[in-house]
Amino acid sequence: MKLHAQFLRLHSHTADDRDENHTIETTLDELAVIFDCTHRNALMIIQKMEKHDWIQWTPRRGRGRRSSLHFLIQPEDIAVQSMMQAIDRHDIKRALDEIRTHSRSSTMQEHLQGWLLNYFGHHAEVRSDQQQIDTLRLPIRQQLYTLDPLYMNWLAESFVSSHVFDGLARRANESGEILPGLAHAWEVDATRTQWTFFLRKEVLFHNGKILTAEDVVYTFERLSRAPGRRLYHFIVRQIEHVQALSPTMVRFELKEPNELFLSFLCTSRAAIVPRELNQAGEAAFGIRPVGTGAFKVTEMNESLCILEAFAPYFQGRAHLDRVEIVQLPWAAKPESAADTADTASPFHIIHNPVLAGNTDTAWSQIHSAASVRKFITCNTHRDGPLRNPEVRARIVACLDHRSLPPMVDASDDSYEPPATLQIATIPEYRADADRVAAQLESCGYTCNIVAASMNEFKSSSIRMESDLIIFSLFRDRDEQLRLFDLYLNVSGHVEPHSRVDIERLLRDIAREADHTVRARQFEHIETRLIHEHQLHILYEKPVQTAYLPSVRGVSFNSQGWVDLRHVWFPPAQTQISKP
Repeated sequence: MKLHAQFLRLHSHTADDRDENHTIETTLDELAVIFDCTHRNALMIIQKMEKHDWIQWTPRRGRGRRSSLHFLIQPEDIAVQSMMQAIDRHDIKRALDEIRTHSRSSTMQEHLQGWLLNYFGHHAEVRSDQQQIDTLRLPIRQQLYTLDPLYMNWLAESFVSSHVFDGLARRANESGEILPGLAHAWEVDATRTQWTFFLRKEVLFHNGKILTAEDVVYTFERLSRAPGRRLYHFIVRQIEHVQALSPTMVRFELKEPNELFLSFLCTSRAAIVPRELNQAGEAAFGIRPVGTGAFKVTEMNESLCILEAFAPYFQGRAHLDRVEIVQLPWAAKPESAADTADTASPFHIIHNPVLAGNTDTAWSQIHSAASVRKFITCNTHRDGPLRNPEVRARIVACLDHRSLPPMVDASDDSYEPPATLQIATIPEYRADADRVAAQLESCGYTCNIVAASMNEFKSSSIRMESDLIIFSLFRDRDEQLRLFDLYLNVSGHVEPHSRVDIERLLRDIAREADHTVRARQFEHIETRLIHEHQLHILYEKPVQTAYLPSVRGVSFNSQGWVDLRHVWFPPAQTQISKP
């Protein structure tokens, strides 16, 4: 692979746009500078390339005489070879980084993206025992840092984790109805604070251990001990006590009724982990997790995650045998300049059909019920200009490209824009922050963007020290849980009278059993925040998936992602190759 990188570096330094297979006149001293090595090593590199029939080298000896080097192969072909070797060694990130570094234009990246479309998707092979192995290769743009339900921050991590772990309950893919999961049944008392769950018998973890109520107790005690603010922490704080009544019976005591509790148990955050987790250590568990899900993790690094079907899965074996998830650093090209695609969103079977647009294959496209909403909130808790509702109204008008409203009791000439506005977000949303800053600066504001890591962003100090905060809401069947978490955080940086009203409404929502009534109450909070110019929606984009017509069993889970448990391919349309 090092030789491939050296060829790309050489070609990049000597390329001729008029002739890819060009000839150059050079010396070993000049090549040593390009390769950053000694004269002797430069000669060895050239001899290796010549042996591979990549170049033709004609040395000429004597002072002042220059040798001839003729390229026999296209750089794109070398890049593909390098990528294939990297994939075989499960080191694709390094290959892609080097290819991107040494490409002098976007041509090579476009060539490689086209090749990758052929590499990804469904592949089948027949082993020596005549068993057919179906593998699905998926690209994602988000890196997988951990699959530990406690520490996950990204949608891609939750997507993979949902196939590795199970919760006590789950949502039906189509209707969103809450169904039994690891618990086959449950009961709640008249006070709505005591929930008793009855576990399925002999459910296996991937390490062969049998799931018991003690694993459930350990999981939720671990959640309650976790430091910092985590997604849905407001539910975890409501759990007073968890008790194993028998190996298959567990009881939760809540501090007060919360009608979102059962929904929380369907999320990836509440997935059940084995009580022996600490034997491996939490860091190791994040990359080699052990769950009860349909797939088990056999390998995971910064660029690749390999899942294999777990045959004893209690809800039935998956049709796929293997799933290879590869992290790609490239973002798809937008369909238009106005496209606001989230470059941090994950691929699905083939997510974002733009990538498939230039292929000869007819792709089917489908929208799930999920969408991503980007929004901006104003920190009116901070002693600053945004405490003035007229300033907030002018900022929103600027973001909407509307005429700025006049200041009350003052002419526009007397209006002075506030000092520098600080915008807080995460690096993945920097492009949105840049667009917002550009719009505000066109209206006379000065902006400073602070892009903090996810964990830093979650800390109240980053947000409380900023004027504007940019983040997103993933709207899926867990939307009410996400909204509760969002408005609980927003209430911490709005005006006191708004905070009191929001917290009162959230208490009412937690006690409301009717999903429709809760939805109206959430809409009331949103309407008020928008009316007071404390929340502004930047845009909303649906989650879209493209897939080959040969893919069968395409359905979406509660988070709007393709459920890999049910994906399958007809054998008659499979091209079988022997390894």
